[in-house]
Amino acid sequence: MQLEEQIMTEMKEAMKARNESVLRALRSIKAEIIRAKTEPGAAGQIDKATEQKFLQKMMKQRRDSLEIFEKQGREDLAIKEKEEMAVIEKFLPKQLDEAELKEIIKKIIAENGTSSPADIGKIMGIASKQLAGKADSKVVNLLVKNLLTV
Repeated sequence: MQLEEQIMTEMKEAMKARNESVLRALRSIKAEIIRAKTEPGAAGQIDKATEQKFLQKMMKQRRDSLEIFEKQGREDLAIKEKEEMAVIEKFLPKQLDEAELKEIIKKIIAENGTSSPADIGKIMGIASKQLAGKADSKVVNLLVKNLLTV
């Protein structure tokens, strides 16, 4: 089942259940699908990679907003962001935990024979391609920095 069909099915269920928080998140995903399909060159179709990119972008936006709302003491808005993040997360591939990420990054570092902090950019380029959709880039960046500065 394609993402758009899955979103539509879940939107119907959320409407029947009168679940506003889930419906709000699903509507934002649906809007992003429509935007991606109408971009120049998309020809009304989007592939899995594009779907994953915009879902990750949506998660990052919500994470950033959540951080700001928590700093400002706006718990009401923070709760909405958390609810939307939970819905979006269902459509993303399972995220790797820190231990798995560390092993993958160590392997990348070993394969490239790098060991100095000057190589962070090189390792990040390789790691971000291999871990696309599987890990948050901030976490990957932090792990790369920690492993190369040790």
